[in-house]
Amino acid sequence: MEQDLLTTIWHSALQIGVFVFFLFVGKKLFLQFKRNISIQEELVHHDNLAFAISIVGYYIGLVLGLVPVLSGESEGIITDLINLSLYGLLVLILLTLSAGINDKIVFRFFSIDKEIFDDHNPGTGLIMAANYISSGLIIYGAMDGAGPNFFPEMYDGVVLSGLITSFVFWSIGQVLILLITIAFDKLLPYDLHDEVEKDNVAVSIAYSGMMIAVAMIVFNGIRGDFYSWSENLTGLGIELAIGLVVLVASRIIVDKILIPGRRITDELVNQEKPNLGIGLIEGLAYCTGAFLVLMFV
Repeated sequence: MEQDLLTTIWHSALQIGVFVFFLFVGKKLFLQFKRNISIQEELVHHDNLAFAISIVGYYIGLVLGLVPVLSGESEGIITDLINLSLYGLLVLILLTLSAGINDKIVFRFFSIDKEIFDDHNPGTGLIMAANYISSGLIIYGAMDGAGPNFFPEMYDGVVLSGLITSFVFWSIGQVLILLITIAFDKLLPYDLHDEVEKDNVAVSIAYSGMMIAVAMIVFNGIRGDFYSWSENLTGLGIELAIGLVVLVASRIIVDKILIPGRRITDELVNQEKPNLGIGLIEGLAYCTGAFLVLMFV
């Protein structure tokens, strides 16, 4: 009994230590891709709200990605340390790749760094925070659950198999969220990039809600145990189709039922002062629809 208690304490301490370590490494990695910035300078001396929002989103995304790494049964302290290190490193790499891909593809028409560090644009900070949170959800879903051992002859075959399935499902999730957000951008009756550059926070709130909602739906489709490529991908396709219908319905409900007689677009972009409340309601509607998909699909 006492031995079991000591093992549990050691395992918990190991998990906490690895978690804190990767938060520290994540901070260094985050700053590595920024242009000679100081967190203290931006937050304390410049009171940069945009940067504060983006870095909070980064840490939320990092924590979401690390959740499946810290769960599961103990296989011994040494084995746990190796597995936690491998998967934690993978989380950092995938989060950095996800954020970088979205930055360069979805928001390729303007400079994110300029908007955040020069203009202190809180709307851009919100979108980057949503980007990190969405990436964390995709990583969480890709790494969640158990799977088969593709390499039974290898000592750590199950670990390698898990890394492969995690990377494949992360890749699928990343492609899906890119395609859907780009399509959403094309369908908008206004130019998203122009509105963000004009510091239209209402539009940024709505778009951020949409990004997180799409990530929640993709997360729901790729999480869980691995059975076979065909079975898991078929399930993902069904849940994605249902989820997109729910998101469209959420937008219609807000537009036609909650604010009858007014168009969301008019409230967001066709008036002198964009309506932050309507942006918040639209973003929340997307996330609520995605939450319903998580609960019932």
